[in-house]
Amino acid sequence: MKNSTDYISQKIAPSGIKPDTGIILGSGLGGIADEIEGISIPYAGIPGFKTSTIQGHAGKLIVGKLCSKGIIAMQGRLHYYEGHSLREIVHPVRVMRLLGVKNLIVTNAAGGINRDFKPGDLMIIEDHINFTGNNPLIGQNIEELGVRFPDMSRAYSEELINAAEIAANKLKINIKKGVYAAVTGPSYETPAEVRMLRTLGADAVGMSTVPEVIAARHAGLDVLGISCISNMACGVLDKPLCHEEVIEITKGIENVFTALVKEILRGL
Repeated sequence: MKNSTDYISQKIAPSGIKPDTGIILGSGLGGIADEIEGISIPYAGIPGFKTSTIQGHAGKLIVGKLCSKGIIAMQGRLHYYEGHSLREIVHPVRVMRLLGVKNLIVTNAAGGINRDFKPGDLMIIEDHINFTGNNPLIGQNIEELGVRFPDMSRAYSEELINAAEIAANKLKINIKKGVYAAVTGPSYETPAEVRMLRTLGADAVGMSTVPEVIAARHAGLDVLGISCISNMACGVLDKPLCHEEVIEITKGIENVFTALVKEILRGL
């Protein structure tokens, strides 16, 4: 972590920017990074960082100003199904914490399980279910970041959720709220698996986010999660799923998503 932190600190030192809010941009949602006035750092050049191999994930760290706030944004993330370990996946979150970040906005593209949802909806994550079968905190605890057994009763900040709702109301966005279930992928879920997840209380399902949220809470960050419902999960509608549809839907909602995030930042 120190090598990564030192490298990024040296890169941003001339700008005087001190980021206090981190943003992780999911599939097809990286456009907001273009509005950040600052420095672009490719993951490939940062010691300890891995690169993403998935369409819709640019693989760059953007550090700068947005809505007068110091921002560090991941334009693209890593996924468990790419073969990365969970410790590698959450490494950027821990580096953000060491750089001074206090709030983390984590976003994703997700399949809608709740039948009241439709593609293009935005959902505030109220809670999650970890169905990856793994946890980024397994192994030796990093004492400088957090305790061995961190509390997850408030994984998502009520204050940030309220800020997101206020921002959505101001922009007249009919935002949803719900529970996000994380699975490993890369195959989409079967209809039976989706029925199981609905029975367990999930409103949306995806292949990311939860490891990062666990690591963020372990390190004391306040977290806001936002899902873009990019498709209805398998079995909800009688149609096959594909990643191209995910990118198409998220690109279509990107302007609304960008406006929402900016309005949230103004309220922080």
